[in-house]
Amino acid sequence: MEKIESFKVNHELLKRGIYVSRRDYDNDTNKVIATTFDIRMKEPNKEPVMNTAELHTIEHLGATFLRNHEVYKKETIYFGPMGCRTGFYAIFKGNLDSTDIIEIIKEMFKFISEYEGDIPGADAKSCGNYLDQNLPFAKYEANKFYNEVLLNLMQENLVYPN
Repeated sequence: MEKIESFKVNHELLKRGIYVSRRDYDNDTNKVIATTFDIRMKEPNKEPVMNTAELHTIEHLGATFLRNHEVYKKETIYFGPMGCRTGFYAIFKGNLDSTDIIEIIKEMFKFISEYEGDIPGADAKSCGNYLDQNLPFAKYEANKFYNEVLLNLMQENLVYPN
């Protein structure tokens, strides 16, 4: 089998940041219809990954935030965790670069880091594993990523290493 694009990224050199993971094209027009972003919160294989509970909470809060945002509710296709638990994938409509989404990602992580109240969708009717949530640690992880990475983005945090 051919290796998929995300497995071709050198994870030994990857920093925390926002990266274009892939672009999907319309078969008829060959125009980009969606861009997938790698929202990397942890340096792979160098620091502990997130536990599933805080990862799950960030997913609930992030997806709810984006799908209720005045502008991005129409542009968001998906927001969810990576299996390796080092970050998230966000998929937006259109041909975008990492710099195009910096502000919405900052806004989302600020929202998560300050969130108070019930976690949206964290009930038995709405979620298949609703008890696996951890709001305090989700806020901690979101705040850490916001302050350490999003407020100090450089080129190495926006473009995959060679």
